[in-house]
Amino acid sequence: MNHEFSIDCGDIVLRLFRAEDLDDFHRITHEPEIARFLPGWNAPSKEMRADWLMNYEIPGNERFLQAVRQGTDIGDLQLRLVMTLKSTGAFIGWVCTGIKDELPAPNREIVYGIASAYGGKGYTTSAAAGLIRYLFERELVDELNALALVSNPGSNSVIAKCGFKLQGDVTIDGEVYHHYKLFRNGELQGTT
Repeated sequence: MNHEFSIDCGDIVLRLFRAEDLDDFHRITHEPEIARFLPGWNAPSKEMRADWLMNYEIPGNERFLQAVRQGTDIGDLQLRLVMTLKSTGAFIGWVCTGIKDELPAPNREIVYGIASAYGGKGYTTSAAAGLIRYLFERELVDELNALALVSNPGSNSVIAKCGFKLQGDVTIDGEVYHHYKLFRNGELQGTT
């Protein structure tokens, strides 16, 4: 595994998941805001979170980076990165890119979560912008999507600060989300 991969985002550094992240990851995914705004991210048990981490997140990251190294299409591969404080190395959240099946193709999205103690400090915006920059500068994607529950002003703000433009609303599993898009070449004009 390539533990050296990282993206410097100022006060935040993005890095690959490691086995030793289990406790922090499990704890943060059970915080009330994460459970509310990112349904499905909180595994019912620590054992299930460990299984997902070791058999999904970590190997999925390696497949993504292998495709990048080989210059092949990333297709439906996902990249899930830990958000850490540069000053301490503390695990404070994550930022990811993957396919959102509920959206029409091309449906690669950016998604993130942060521990409540670190919200509102600009860290999530820095992390999301860092991942977007990585994807666009390497020309891995031409278009990205982002979703945020209409009732989640913090996430909607992060998305707007990253340059995404509102396209409308979508309903997924009975919940209404604002749907945003961002193009690498900047051609997309938003509806708002």
